[in-house]
Amino acid sequence: MQNTKELDALFSLIDDPDMEVYETVSERITGFGKAIIPNLENLWENSPNYEVQARIEALIHALQFNDLQKELTEWKNSLQQDLFQGALLVARYQFPDLHTSAILQDIEKIRRNVWLELNSYLTPLEQANVLSSILYNYYNLNGTEVSYNRPNDFFINKVLASRKGNSISNGILYKILCNLLDIKAYIINIPKHLIIAFYRSGYTPDDAIDPEEKIYFFVDGTTGHAFSHNDIKGYLKRMNMAPKPLYYEPLTNAQVIQMLLRELGKCYPEDPIKQAEIATLAALLND
Repeated sequence: MQNTKELDALFSLIDDPDMEVYETVSERITGFGKAIIPNLENLWENSPNYEVQARIEALIHALQFNDLQKELTEWKNSLQQDLFQGALLVARYQFPDLHTSAILQDIEKIRRNVWLELNSYLTPLEQANVLSSILYNYYNLNGTEVSYNRPNDFFINKVLASRKGNSISNGILYKILCNLLDIKAYIINIPKHLIIAFYRSGYTPDDAIDPEEKIYFFVDGTTGHAFSHNDIKGYLKRMNMAPKPLYYEPLTNAQVIQMLLRELGKCYPEDPIKQAEIATLAALLND
């Protein structure tokens, strides 16, 4: 965006001590949208005053957050709701200048390595074993329990860079690869864990039947290990949870990203502003 007299006038008032004046200026600046960010960055570089820099940073963040809300809403309302794009939007909350080319290359490299090992004669379990072997053994992806002291474990760019994630982010990465490889698997609603269910042929999430009956086996998002129905029932029993049909229903991509955001929000107990912003993003994905 080119400089204008109006922008110059607004920028000259950013340091105004009168909060009413500053709030009016702030609203007018953010009204220009993200196109004004380069101007604000240039102003920040040429402002020796720390308080002015802090206000400029707040304005840039507000612009980026407003833009992220719009993009997340558009994603939710899209027909495809691509899971990979949803995970990238979550990462952009913490890394607004995220460049996706390297991430796309990493995903494509893994997808191609798995694809080379697949063929039409493999059973779903054999397909899952190939995918898990490439992702967790060859690619060396490590999985950990969810820890709210490690927010980077929730961001797909950091998971790919460090090759370490938690059960949620690893499971989302696993499901993204299933989507790219046309492997019929869905993330399901097992509490306190991210589980991918592999369904028998012919099943769709719209079928009016008990989905548990159509599940062939399960995969743990943390490690890529395959589980049986008895394993899942044993897990629920250890957690003192009675089995429910709801647990076996496939989650939509919007529900998965909403879960990712809600869990991410728990990483910032001492930052109420971040908590509120992440909760706002999660609320955008309500049914």
